[in-house]
Amino acid sequence: MIALRWLLSLIFVVQMYLAMAVIAVIFAPWALFSRTGARLACKAYCRWVVLTLRLLCGLRCEVRGTPPATEAVIAAKHQSFLDIILIFNAVPAGKFIMKRELIYTPFLGQYALKIGCVPVNRGKRGAAITRMKADVAKGAAEPGQLIIYPQGTRVAPGVAKPYKVGTGLLYEQLGQPCYPVATNVGVFWPKRGILRHPGLAVVEFLPAIPPGKPIPVFMAELEATVETHSDRLMDEAGFIPR
Repeated sequence: MIALRWLLSLIFVVQMYLAMAVIAVIFAPWALFSRTGARLACKAYCRWVVLTLRLLCGLRCEVRGTPPATEAVIAAKHQSFLDIILIFNAVPAGKFIMKRELIYTPFLGQYALKIGCVPVNRGKRGAAITRMKADVAKGAAEPGQLIIYPQGTRVAPGVAKPYKVGTGLLYEQLGQPCYPVATNVGVFWPKRGILRHPGLAVVEFLPAIPPGKPIPVFMAELEATVETHSDRLMDEAGFIPR
């Protein structure tokens, strides 16, 4: 049974990347000249991943809560590529804060720029934050939901990693409500590796934090909210901390 699960997981991963290329090429004539076309291509890919994940790996996906329909900041727990898929597919005009090196990834990088994602450099903290704020200000003219991962990277279930102040600075700069998002996807789709586990992967949009709070207060509320609800979702998934 385990061998079959490994085989099906491998098939899923291979076809997932092939599908990225196929969908990117099919939508290219529209996506090259239209942000709407690029978004539709990305959403088609998200739905394909969710469908094939259920069929091949027995992993179902669920979005809980109410995603924002207007301009907002989304601050989410990041455990694997799956939470990116589910969050983007749940909102009308998502755009991510992303590592700058990802723009050189075939297909993914070109479409990310087209939908309005903001590439940022990793480097000295002060310089990186200043550049990030400037890049976000440039992209603010295009309405949408700005998605940021406050911990800055994928974090495996049960691992503690601090929240970075950049999220608070963007919250203050944009003056928009911030929607915390919790998840348990890393229990089923690990940070690294091929094996995908059956079950129910969830991302949950939590009540918005209104704009205008001091950054330290906002950061404390955001971390407590996301971590508490992510722990609950992981418990629900049967995760046992080591």
